[in-house]
Order: sequence, then C-alpha cells, then structure tokens
Amino acid sequence: MSLTPDLFGQLAQGMGIFVLACALVTGLAMARQWSWRYRMVGVTLFSVVLVVGLFSLSFEPITRSPVTGALPFKVVYDRFGPAATIAVAPTITPEQLELTLQQASNNLFSSGRNTQGEEKLTIYARTVIHPQVGLSKPLYLGRVKRSMNLRNDPNIEIEIFLDKFAELPSTQA
Repeated sequence: MSLTPDLFGQLAQGMGIFVLACALVTGLAMARQWSWRYRMVGVTLFSVVLVVGLFSLSFEPITRSPVTGALPFKVVYDRFGPAATIAVAPTITPEQLELTLQQASNNLFSSGRNTQGEEKLTIYARTVIHPQVGLSKPLYLGRVKRSMNLRNDPNIEIEIFLDKFAELPSTQA
C-alpha cells in the first residue's frame, strides 16, 4: 500500500466524519449532564488534531522513492534554502554518483524550502580524501539542480565533475 496524498485525503475525510459523530455525542452528553461528558470533549478535540494532521499530509506525504543503484549518503549541509551538500564515499563511481544525486534530489525536495530568490535547488556531492597523513581535503564530485516547486521535475540537471575523480585514491577498499 502506497502512502499517497489521495490516501491521506480519504483518511482525513473519514476522520472528519468521526469528529462530527463525536461532537454530536459530546453535545448530547453535555446536555444530559452525563458523568463521562468531559472525556468525550477530550476524545473530540484529539480527533480534531488527527484530522488536521491527516489533512496536512494530503498535500505532501513524507515518502521516499528509492533510486536503484544509489549509494548511501549523508546530508552535511542543508539550511532548508536553495543549496545543500551531501557526503559520499570516496570509492564511488561516476555512474553511482549520478544515481545517488538523483536519490538526493528526491529526498531533499520540499515545497517549504526558502527559495531566497532562486528557482532551483542545487545539491553538491562531496567526499573527503587524505592526500597526506594528517591532511584532509574536501573534493566536490558533482551536483544536481532541480526545481524548487515541482516534485517530479522533468528537467533535472546532473553534472558529474569527471576531472575530480582522477584525484580519488586508486586503491578502492
């Protein structure tokens, strides 16, 4: 079963009907001074909170669409603006990096990002290499640019910095 906005909308409608039924029972309990009337107030109000949550998820559910072949990554910079950076392993290949950047663009998309005047979200992929003992160097391997407004952006731009792959250690563990 897939969690889609339509499903959350249907659940919100069903819970809305439940809230109306609870409100009627609560009103009846208050009018007749039944001893459990205040419990019904709590049930009704809690149900309202659930309806609001389900309704908000009907706009954009929290789901991840996996990209086959993408490697794990860590988000190392994301201030919820138009730029983010992910960290990948130094053993990654250009083909794996392309798939990983697609995965990152899916995972980091949110319609609530602060655009700061930008139209596109840019996600950089970097790794850390150690050219000498005691020296670490960040190495940017690629980037992806995607729309900050469209979840399924047909114009995703992926750029792999092939010249930077030459700086990666040749022995892969």
